[in-house]
Amino acid sequence: MTSKRFKNPRAEHGYQGRPCSILSVGSYVPERIMTNAELEKLVDTSDDWITTRTGIKERRIAADNEFTSDMAAMAARRAMDAGKITADQIDLIIVATITPDMLFPSTACLVQHKIGARRAAAFDVEAACSGFIYALEIGQQFITSRTYDTVLIIGAEKLSSIVDWKDRNTCVLFGDGAGAAILQSLPNSHGLLTACMGADGEKSELLYMPGGGSMCPASANSVAAGLHFLRMDGKETFKNAVNAMYTAALEALRRCELKISQIKCVIPHQANRRILEAVGERLGVTKDQVFVNLDRYGNTSAASVAIALDEAVSTGVVKRGDLVLLVVFGAGLTWAAAVIEW
Repeated sequence: MTSKRFKNPRAEHGYQGRPCSILSVGSYVPERIMTNAELEKLVDTSDDWITTRTGIKERRIAADNEFTSDMAAMAARRAMDAGKITADQIDLIIVATITPDMLFPSTACLVQHKIGARRAAAFDVEAACSGFIYALEIGQQFITSRTYDTVLIIGAEKLSSIVDWKDRNTCVLFGDGAGAAILQSLPNSHGLLTACMGADGEKSELLYMPGGGSMCPASANSVAAGLHFLRMDGKETFKNAVNAMYTAALEALRRCELKISQIKCVIPHQANRRILEAVGERLGVTKDQVFVNLDRYGNTSAASVAIALDEAVSTGVVKRGDLVLLVVFGAGLTWAAAVIEW
């Protein structure tokens, strides 16, 4: 496949920076599988109810002593192994998460220590389910500007730590895991062609966790009131997710002068089967174009598209030269889409 198939927005605008490519990817999910049958014992729900409304059959749950930084480090090591990258080659680590090990220091700093990347700068990004593409766009800026040569980006979440296991409307949706990517400038590769991002803070209370910040510090009362669990208005979140993902995907395609039929693989945020179907129908994709692993992992927030991308690559669904569309939506509200030539 050649560059004549599409427009490179960065080159068209006279940008002189280096192109940024994904050298390698890796992912990690915990060993423990929680099935819908297990959830039937915790809340008033059923396998049929969950499957029909969400498409989720099971999700992975981290062990009590397994934290976001642990999963992030495991995914990072696998991406490093796949790309033959050593810890001392990494210049920068960006971790996208809404479930950090602690408020500070950053989870990225903890990952830096765990993988031995002593010379790397490190910081976190919080954009909820949109976090991995936000981190991708931030990371590519450091590559194209020649500030750094090797950037490690990670989406990692332990959502089981902030889920109310008595709320059947939310506890059935989420799972734990991490996905990572190594960014470099590779010869004869176009890499990340474009990424567009957006946000609407006016709708922040559609999906949020009220407790734990400066507005509502942890106290006996906040814990008793369940303010440290995530809360979601499912109907409004669904509507906004479909609209935002569709619009972001169209904008990314427009920038590259691409038709959806030219995209080999669409990897959407794995949130809900109905959302995926609605977005896919509006975009006009075929069933074979869309990569889905929602049934096995549920919604892993910032880790979602990262885990899916790794699986798509490792199973041969995505091959060198293929055009890939990533599209996400999350709390904030936030959304993003990216087009990549693999």
